Amino acid sequence: MADKDLGIDTIVTDYHGRENGNQNKSERDDFRSGSSSNVFERYINLVAIVNFGFTLQAGWETVGLTFQFALFNGGPASLVYGCILAGIGSTAIATSLGEMASMDPTVGAQYRWSARFAQKWPEFWGLMQGWITVFAWIVNVGGSLSVLSNMVQGLVIFHNETYEPKRWHATMFMWAFIVAPVLCNLFLRRVLNTLETIGGICHVLFFIVVIATLSTLADRSTPEFVFQTLTTDVSGWSNPGVAWSLGLLTTVFPITSFDGVLHMIDETKEPRKRVPKSMFLSVTLNAIMQLGFCICLLFCIGDFEKVSASQLPLVEVYYGATKSKAGATIMVLMHGIIFLVSLFNIFASVSRLVWAFARDKGLPFHNFFTYVHPTLQIPLPALFLVGFICGLLSLINIGSTVAFTALVSLPTIALYISYFIPIFLLMLRKLAGKHPQYGPWRLGKWGLPINLFSLCYIVFVLIWIPFPPSRPVTAASMNYAGPLVLAVIAFALLDWFTTGKKRFTVPTGAIVIEMEDEVGGKRSPSSDA
Repeated sequence: MADKDLGIDTIVTDYHGRENGNQNKSERDDFRSGSSSNVFERYINLVAIVNFGFTLQAGWETVGLTFQFALFNGGPASLVYGCILAGIGSTAIATSLGEMASMDPTVGAQYRWSARFAQKWPEFWGLMQGWITVFAWIVNVGGSLSVLSNMVQGLVIFHNETYEPKRWHATMFMWAFIVAPVLCNLFLRRVLNTLETIGGICHVLFFIVVIATLSTLADRSTPEFVFQTLTTDVSGWSNPGVAWSLGLLTTVFPITSFDGVLHMIDETKEPRKRVPKSMFLSVTLNAIMQLGFCICLLFCIGDFEKVSASQLPLVEVYYGATKSKAGATIMVLMHGIIFLVSLFNIFASVSRLVWAFARDKGLPFHNFFTYVHPTLQIPLPALFLVGFICGLLSLINIGSTVAFTALVSLPTIALYISYFIPIFLLMLRKLAGKHPQYGPWRLGKWGLPINLFSLCYIVFVLIWIPFPPSRPVTAASMNYAGPLVLAVIAFALLDWFTTGKKRFTVPTGAIVIEMEDEVGGKRSPSSDA
């Protein structure tokens, strides 16, 4: 896993690892990301791509804006120990995906790898994975919009107790928040390196300010409350294990989207080294900051009953510490600022993913969605498609009282499924002794144990995240995240059996395999067959 300089040669291979010596240098360069041509400029440097993943997850900011999930299921114990489990599990997954990114850096990421690592039916696995990953990332945008909308409504209620929030209000707020990241993606690409650096600095600086303020001004909870309190039967789920597991959504969701940097590979310099490093560092640092924030938050939570009754518990925690509505609002807005940077990054990432899937004819009307503006260097149709679908997703608020839960659960479930498939297929290849040639980011003897732990952790999360947040379960309080994911899988199967298997082109373009200088200074190619 060390990221050291290697003595390497490059050799062009096709999808099955066969050597192709007939490619010239320009053609080899075109195939570095698995695409038929490089339409994007490589301009993102190491600092920017690390900060891109670092701020995209916005771990401590997100857990602050969503920790109400754990107040009713699991309580403090679910927050503290859930942070530890989520941090270890997410780091293992990010490390596994980083190994794949080092082998085959490509915008398509999970769907490309599922097709490449599958020992049978690569076309089927590629198309299925493509639909799941695209859906996961689009609803990830919806989840982020929902968090911001809930933050705004909570602040309005905090300053105006006579305000009566309506379901459609949340939808309108979400629509408003779609506009800003779309416009930023159109016009701020050239300053992305600077923007990501500023975002990363603010991400850390705001963390220090919040921790220092709470630690200095807030009343203290007891260590027993922070580390030993397990909340049960508040939501109707009385079993302690079930209640604790349901509270995991608060700690799992914020550090889930570490694969967002993969979709920026075509615009990143030296992606084989930098992208895996970005994923590993971003998820590790966010997990540590998230755990530190949760412990500080619980020690400084103040009036627990008042906090738990609020639509935005975070503002009540800050108000209890500062005794100032203006101060509490400013501290909440620190979360919102980084969340907006995160939303900008998510829009950039998912628009590239949609473009890549369309390039491989995974989407209907694929020719339209592969267009990249020659000056802006932005896949405009893909970007606008993401915004349009998220606008439709926001309508869920009008029909359900727990839309917030569903919109946060949806991306978690779908993304974890998208992580499971390529890791599982790669592990089968390793067990069969048919693993692809490793890149500079490698797990060595720890590869299989880390892959296996990642799969077990993913299965555990997938069991609990779709559960309804409360009992008794009604049509209005049902968590529809699980059924919606199953509907997408059914749609993908239908697409495969109708036109998909004829339309979809498995991303089998030639790739550059890096060959390490091993024995006696000789370099030899390794087959992916």
